[in-house]
Amino acid sequence: MNLKIIGGQMPDEKLVEGKFQRATFAGGCFWGVEQAFRQIKGVVDTEVGYTGGEFENTTYRDVCSGKTGHAESVEVTYDPSVVSYKELLEVFWNVHDPTTFNRQGPDVGEQYRSVIFYHNPEQEKAAITSKKELESSDRYRDPIVTQILPAEKFWSAEEYHQRYLEKRGRRFCGL
Repeated sequence: MNLKIIGGQMPDEKLVEGKFQRATFAGGCFWGVEQAFRQIKGVVDTEVGYTGGEFENTTYRDVCSGKTGHAESVEVTYDPSVVSYKELLEVFWNVHDPTTFNRQGPDVGEQYRSVIFYHNPEQEKAAITSKKELESSDRYRDPIVTQILPAEKFWSAEEYHQRYLEKRGRRFCGL
């Protein structure tokens, strides 16, 4: 993997040795979700793409057709000695509305659904616990519709989608 250091962080031996983990989230348009995670200390890399669908080598055009079943997703590579998976879950819950089904703001369609894609049993357990805590917090009036699913093949989005907001000098999508 080609390490990209975010926020001026220098790689330490743990990162160089590959002692980091992966988390994958879908919470609407991947541009804003990616930008939120890129601000977190301990996040080593992010990549936007498509997961949770049925087509191989899918593209943005395919996903937007609504026929692939993929969600716009962000794969987050992080150093667990700096930021925990639980902290990443908190970021996820705060960057989108987990009560809207197949929608975030003006973006409508299955590709904009809310999903936590877990990579191991520990992530699954943490995601379920986190969702239950949020449901019992009375933070939202409507039910939380976020799915918790095993991570599947992740298809990297086209280059122009990578760090889209950062390339344009923007910190937020404006939603």
